[in-house]
Amino acid sequence: MFKTLKEAFKLKDVRKKILITLLLLLIYRIGCWIPTPGIVAQAFENVVSSDQGGFLSIISAVSGSALANGAILALGVTPYINASIIMQLLTFAIPSLERLSKQGEEGKKKIALYTKVCALVLAILQAVGIVVGFGAGSLDSTVFFGSPVATGAVVVAILVAGAMFTVWLGDKITALGIGNGLSLLIFVGLLSTAGKAVFQSITSISSTNLEGLWSILVFVGVLILIFAFIVFIDSAERRIPVQYAKQMKGRKMYGGQNTNIPIKINANGVMPIIFATSIITFPQMIMSLFWYSTEEGSAYMWYAKNLGAGTWLYIVLTALLILLLSYFWSQVSFNPEDVSRQIQQNGGFIPGYRPGKTTADYLKRVSNRITLWGAIFLALIALVPSILFKSLNGALDLSISGSLINAFSATGMLIVVSVALELDKQLEAQLLMRNYKGFLK
Repeated sequence: MFKTLKEAFKLKDVRKKILITLLLLLIYRIGCWIPTPGIVAQAFENVVSSDQGGFLSIISAVSGSALANGAILALGVTPYINASIIMQLLTFAIPSLERLSKQGEEGKKKIALYTKVCALVLAILQAVGIVVGFGAGSLDSTVFFGSPVATGAVVVAILVAGAMFTVWLGDKITALGIGNGLSLLIFVGLLSTAGKAVFQSITSISSTNLEGLWSILVFVGVLILIFAFIVFIDSAERRIPVQYAKQMKGRKMYGGQNTNIPIKINANGVMPIIFATSIITFPQMIMSLFWYSTEEGSAYMWYAKNLGAGTWLYIVLTALLILLLSYFWSQVSFNPEDVSRQIQQNGGFIPGYRPGKTTADYLKRVSNRITLWGAIFLALIALVPSILFKSLNGALDLSISGSLINAFSATGMLIVVSVALELDKQLEAQLLMRNYKGFLK
């Protein structure tokens, strides 16, 4: 990847795109530190820090600690992510939206508009929930006319505007820069949170606390192995050979080529994990926004202790949901009948299988087998790090690196690896396109 970056900076137009991307990401990170007028930042930080593993800490990690800072971009891309998931589900549930998704670029633009409207509604609900749920102590009611209501309304408006500005930044990165803008914003936020946790853990080590140093080294070693495993599986795929018969069209001969259909083991990406964790943490999210309480016996504390992140019941339910949702998402993203029809229409066939229903059944069987292994991989990645880090916490003194454990979640690691690999592929594609242009000239 470093070699690809070095070659990319030698080309003026690619270098310009990279610099624009870095500039927009810098603007985003600055916005994650600008405090929101009317917010008591320390109160926000106390609430988020006391919700380790909960919904609020997840939002803060994705936004690069912007929520804990009480910044203007505190909501980050969370409303848009939730809106995208909702629209993807509605696309398959509502026939009119399904027809719209098949109308090419115009249909995609309309669905993107509906997604942004949905994101706006969710941003308003989340901002109101945060202002109400965090309590009166998190707002400085003397800022705006000495009225708590006016202060709360202004804070909600700023948070919502910040969320939509984040979406705008993501769109600009996609249009003018390199890679998917929203993915890069999440990528930078996660790296920022992880970097802050690493820095705090290292600086907290004293010259006499060698046990804390060993615990961090063990943690980093385990983390490197997990990253290597994610990269290895993320690149794995099953290639199904396809042959195309030669066809005469006019005076030209077409076809006669051999190609393949690549089916990735982890074709679903992080979507099953996001869905599973969203379903389990949804009740905790509602309670944290409107009935947040750290008192013993409260509904929030009961749910956090029994079904909160890291509990054994949470681990078991998450694994089952990931397995089920992996098959569901596979059915949504890969349609064997459509693929078989396209192969047949182009005069192709899979060796050993007749075109049509036989090919579709074969593709469905292969997809189900690969989905099973992909689901097992996602379940392992979602659960093994948590179990392993809990075991290390018992075997070693990980009190110093506890913030590291909270910073490196399974979903976060998958997103970081996926975005980094995708960015590398896009840079290589840009370089390849420029080389072809030079060759043709």
